[in-house]
Amino acid sequence: MISRIIPVWLGTALWLLGNSPAAAQSHASSTLVEATDLAADARLAAARGVPLVVLYSRDDCSWCEKVRREHLGPLSRDPAAPALVRELHMDRATPLVDFAGRRTTSADFSKQMQARFAPTVMFHGGKGGQLVEAIVGFRLADFYAAYLERALEESQARLKQP
Repeated sequence: MISRIIPVWLGTALWLLGNSPAAAQSHASSTLVEATDLAADARLAAARGVPLVVLYSRDDCSWCEKVRREHLGPLSRDPAAPALVRELHMDRATPLVDFAGRRTTSADFSKQMQARFAPTVMFHGGKGGQLVEAIVGFRLADFYAAYLERALEESQARLKQP
């Protein structure tokens, strides 16, 4: 009898855990606004005086999920964030407006930007130019936050230059 109850109990507990508000929040925290109009996003970032940070990702990239969940997701939800964050899927042909206002796809734009590896995080100014060197890959997990913070600080400093 107990051997029948335990699998049912365990299954129910796992279902509840996966469907709890905390699980929903965890999933929500791993999503970013998808880039659809980079020209408009760059103007919005410029109006706020912050860089536009774009995560170039792939659907099958576990490191992209880690960057999204642990670093860029929290940054994107902070109202006082020092950046505007968007995600661009390198492996999808999602319609996209580039920085010059031209229609393209996320996959073609990724190639144009030479984003070859996922995750790649780029820092763009108001007209779309790169402000600092991109962060490519998930270098040394213990130091990723420091790499991101330094790139954001350097990007902000470049935005303030005449």
